[in-house]
Amino acid sequence: MALNQWPGGFVATVRVTAGPVGINGWSVAMTLPGGATITNAWNASRSGNSRAVRFDNVSYNGRVAAGQSTEFGFQGTGTGSATAPSCTAS
Repeated sequence: MALNQWPGGFVATVRVTAGPVGINGWSVAMTLPGGATITNAWNASRSGNSRAVRFDNVSYNGRVAAGQSTEFGFQGTGTGSATAPSCTAS
């Protein structure tokens, strides 16, 4: 995940990469730090705006061939030094 931040906001780009076997559908769950809120997302369907959020593939990027990747991103507001979310993918 790449994170670009400034006082009061941030933009994150997340790369989903298939292993030796391609995938057909993906989701990424994240726990955002306290005070961070997502205001916009692209190339993913989002549920939640703060703390526990989940991103799922959209119709055009759910299939990822073996060894290939796709990316999605989101923009948010937040302050404090702990703006890097933790994430897991399934």
